Amino acid sequence: MEQFVSTVTCFTENLLHKQSTDYDEVIEKLFSEVSALKGFPKIPDPQLEECAIQLWNWAVTKNVGRTISTTQKAKVRHVACSLLICSEPENPTEGVIRKQILMASKTGRTWLDCKNPQMADNFLRFAVKSLETLYGQLTSRGDAASDEASSKGDVEKDLLRVLSCQAELALSRGSNQEAVVYMQRCKDMLLRLPKDTAYLSLMCYNFGIDTYNLRKFEESSFWLSQSYEIGKMNVKYAPGSEVQAKVLRLLAIVYLEWDCQKFQEKALNAVSLANKECVSASGLYLKIRILLRCGASDDHIRAGLNEMLESKVSLELCLSTVRLLMSEDRETLAFEYLKRVCQHFEAFPDLGTALVLHIELLLQRGKELLGKQKIEDAITGHYTGKQLSPQALTSLHVMLWDKASKHFEARNYSEALQWYNYSLSFYKAGQIEPNSAKLQRNRASCFLQLKQLEKAKEAIKEAERSDPDSIFTQFSVYKIAVLENNVEKAAEAVHAIGLLSRSPVAREDGLLVSENAASQLLSLAAQIALENEQQETAMKALESLCENSEDGSQVLTALRCLVRLVLSTIEGSSDEMRNGTLDVLLPYLRKALEKVSRQCRLTVAQRTEEANWFRKIGTRRSPLLSLLCPPDRTLLMGQKTCLLMAAAASLELCRKSLPSAQSEQLTQALEYTHICGEVWKTLKASGSSPMDPTDTLLLLYEFEARAKLNDPKVETVLESVLELDNVETKVLETIAALAMEPPAHFPLLCKKALRVALSLHKKQPQPDLASCSKCVHSLIKLSLPSGVSEVEARVLEEVWDYYEEALSIITTAPDDFPEMETLWLLTRAWNTGILLYSLAQYPEAERWCGLAMAFIRHLRSLQDSYQTQMSGLYSEILDRLDKAKKNLMEE
Repeated sequence: MEQFVSTVTCFTENLLHKQSTDYDEVIEKLFSEVSALKGFPKIPDPQLEECAIQLWNWAVTKNVGRTISTTQKAKVRHVACSLLICSEPENPTEGVIRKQILMASKTGRTWLDCKNPQMADNFLRFAVKSLETLYGQLTSRGDAASDEASSKGDVEKDLLRVLSCQAELALSRGSNQEAVVYMQRCKDMLLRLPKDTAYLSLMCYNFGIDTYNLRKFEESSFWLSQSYEIGKMNVKYAPGSEVQAKVLRLLAIVYLEWDCQKFQEKALNAVSLANKECVSASGLYLKIRILLRCGASDDHIRAGLNEMLESKVSLELCLSTVRLLMSEDRETLAFEYLKRVCQHFEAFPDLGTALVLHIELLLQRGKELLGKQKIEDAITGHYTGKQLSPQALTSLHVMLWDKASKHFEARNYSEALQWYNYSLSFYKAGQIEPNSAKLQRNRASCFLQLKQLEKAKEAIKEAERSDPDSIFTQFSVYKIAVLENNVEKAAEAVHAIGLLSRSPVAREDGLLVSENAASQLLSLAAQIALENEQQETAMKALESLCENSEDGSQVLTALRCLVRLVLSTIEGSSDEMRNGTLDVLLPYLRKALEKVSRQCRLTVAQRTEEANWFRKIGTRRSPLLSLLCPPDRTLLMGQKTCLLMAAAASLELCRKSLPSAQSEQLTQALEYTHICGEVWKTLKASGSSPMDPTDTLLLLYEFEARAKLNDPKVETVLESVLELDNVETKVLETIAALAMEPPAHFPLLCKKALRVALSLHKKQPQPDLASCSKCVHSLIKLSLPSGVSEVEARVLEEVWDYYEEALSIITTAPDDFPEMETLWLLTRAWNTGILLYSLAQYPEAERWCGLAMAFIRHLRSLQDSYQTQMSGLYSEILDRLDKAKKNLMEE
C-alpha cells in the first residue's frame, strides 16, 4: 500500500497547485486510483488522512468560486471520503466518526445531485452505519445528561437528513416502497425533532411533484398526502397554510388527471381543504374545474361560483371561469354567471372586457342578432362615457374584422360591410388611428363589389388622409382610376407605388410587409388594366415593376410581357409605324441584357433560355443582342482581374477620401465585387484552380465595404468567410481589423473572427505564440476597454475566460511568450481588481487581484522587482478587503 499512498499524495499535491484548466485530468486520475480499491481497506497512514482533509477543503473552496463542475466536486469528495475511511484507526474517536459522517453524507448528497444513485448509495449507507456507531457510543458513555441529550439530538438530526436522502435515492431508482420505508423512519423521528417538520413536509411535496411529472399518479397522491399529514403533525414548525394549500391543490389535480370519476370525492375534498387552509384564486378556479369534469349538477357548480364571487377574486379570473363553463358545454350557466359578474363588477373601470367576452360567446354560438345588439350597446356606451379599455376595444375590432372577412370570402358583401361599419363606429369623425386606413380600404373593396363606386371613392379618400404613404392605399386609388378610365390618375398611383417600394421597410398594421409586396401589386395592377382593355396603363405598371423590383426573374417576365404588348401593336401597321414601334423595344432589350448577364439566381440553362427568347425577338433589329451570347473563358478571366482591381481601388480611394464621399465609393466597390462574383461563378463552372484566392478576396472586399457602410449583412459575409475551405488565420485577423477600422465599428464580429483565428493558431503543430498573444490581447482589450467606471458580470466572465486562455498559452511555452505581453496582462487584471474594489464588489476584486498575482511567476527579467512590489500591494489589498467585508457584515 505504500505505492498507493505515494501515488495519492503526488496527485493531491499536483491538484492543489494546478491551474484551473488542468483540474479534470488530475481529478480523473485520483478518482480512478481510489475507485480501484475494493471496499474500504484499512490503511492507517497519517499522510492519507492529511490528503483526505486537503482534498475536502480544496473542493469546498472551489465550489464557492464555481470553478469546478458538480461531477468534479462529487469525484473529489468521493476520493476524500474514501481516503478518510481507509485511514481510520482501529478505535476511532468521536471526532473521527463525526468527520466520516459529514463527508459520507455530503458525498452521497453530491452524487445524488449528479443523478448517480449507485455511487450515492454506498456513502449514504456508510453514513447511517457511522451515525448508529456514534449513537451507541454516546448512549454507553456516562457523561452529563444535558450534554448527552444534545449530542444525541444532533446525531438524530443528521440521521433524519441521511434517511431522507436515501428515500430520494430509492425514488430515483423507481423503488417507491423502499422510499416509503425510509420516510416512515423519518416521520417516527419527528416527535423528537419537531423543528424538521417543514423540511420533511417539503421533501414529500417534491417527491409528489417528481412522480406527478412522471405521470405516476398513485405514487404522487401518496407523497402529497404524506406532505400534508406531516405538516399537520406540528403546526408551530409546519411550512405554513399557503404551502399546505399548495400541496392540497396539487393533490386535487393528481386525482383529477388520474381518474376524475373514480376519485372525484377525493379531488373535491382536497381542493376544499386547500381553500380552508388558504383561500386563493387558483384554488377556487380548480374547484370549478373539478366539478365540471365530474359532471356535477348546475346547483353544485353555482355554489362554487358564488364562493368565487364572495372571495373577491379578480374580474379576469371570473371571465376565465366563464370561458371554462362554455368549453364544458354549460352555456346557460356561463351566460347566467357572466350576467352576475357584470353586476358584481358594475363599478369596475375595465368592465368592458366582460362585454367583449359576452359578444364573443354570442358570435361563437351563432347568435349574431343578439351579438349585434350587444355591439350596438357598446357603441352607444362609447359615446356616453362608458368607453372600452384599449385592450378590450382592440379585441372587439379583431372580432368584427374576422366576421367581416368571413362574409367577404363567402361573397356576402353587404353583411361584410355592416361588420366593418360597426368597427368604424368606434372612430370619431376625422379621427386618425393606426388601422383606420386599412378599415377604409376594406370598406372600399365591399363598395366596389356592390358596384357603389362613389362610396368606394369616399372611403379611399379617407384612407389617403390616414395613410397616404401605404402602397396598399395607392393600389386602391389605382383600381378606382382604372374603373373610371382615368389614365393620368392611374399613372400617378403606379408612380407612387414604385417610389414607396424603395423604402427600406414598409409596414401594414404592425406586421412587416414582404420585400416583393410592391412588385406583386404592380404585377396585379398590370393584369387589372389589361382586363379593362387599358394597354397603356398596363405598360406603365410593368415598366414600374422592371424599375423597382429586386427579383430578376420577375423583371424578365415583365419584360417579356412588355415586348409582347409592343409587338401586338405592329400587326396591321404601316412600315413607317412598324419601325417606330420596334424602336420602343430597344430599352426593354437592353434591360433584359443587363438582367440576364447579372442574374445570379438563374441556372446556366435558364439564363440561356432567356437570352435566346429575347435574341429571337430582335435578331434583325439590333446587334446589341449579340452581347447576350456567353463570352469565352479568356475574356471572362480578363473581366475578373479588372473587376477585382477596380474594387480594390475603390476601397483604397475611400480610405483617403473625406467622409462625405466615402459612401459612393464603398457602394461602387460593392457593385464591382457583385459583378466579379457573377463572372467568377461562370468561370468556376468550367473548372478553376483550388489555389485561386478570388473567393477570399471577394469576401474581404465585400466585408470591408459593408462594414464601413454599417450594413447589417456584414455578419453574413463573415459566416461565408468561415465556411471557406482551409481559411487562413491571416484572413481572419484582417477581417477583425477591418471590423473596427473607422468608420466601421463591429466589436462582436471582430471578437468572433479573433476567437476562430486563435483556435486555428492553437491547432497548428507549432503554434505561433506571438500571434496567439496578439489575439488574446485584442480580445481582452475589446471586451474590457481602458477607462471604464463599471463592468457587467457577464463581461467579467468573458474576459476571465480569455485570461485562462492566456495562462494556458504561457504554460505551454513560458520562455517563448513575450514578457511585455505577460506584464500587460498582469497590469490589466490588477487594475480590474482595483476597479471592482472601488465598486464594493469585494469577492470579485479579490479574485482578479489574485489572478494578477498568478502572472508574476511567468515574468522573467522583471519577476524579482514586480514580486517585491506586488506582494506588498496584494497584502494591503487583502487587509482592506477583509475590513470592508467585516464592515459590510456589521452594517
